[in-house]
Amino acid sequence: MVYEATARTRDPVYGCTGSICQLLNQVSELQAELARTKAELINIQTQQASLMEIISNHLTIETAGSPSFIEDNNQSFMLDSLWT
Repeated sequence: MVYEATARTRDPVYGCTGSICQLLNQVSELQAELARTKAELINIQTQQASLMEIISNHLTIETAGSPSFIEDNNQSFMLDSLWT
């Protein structure tokens, strides 16, 4: 009751209803932002899975032709930099 009276003093027309509407709008905006962020995360995970598949296929092809492929310092560095 005290909050409602104070809100009515600050905003005689809407009172606490104005605050409630502002909060509901903020919740809606945050839900939309969360949905966009989740979609972006799924997109990034899909890209990462595709990249991992390409790397795996490349390593399979390379290791079949050259058993020392991963032991080579330059190639090892390239592989390590992909994971960081």
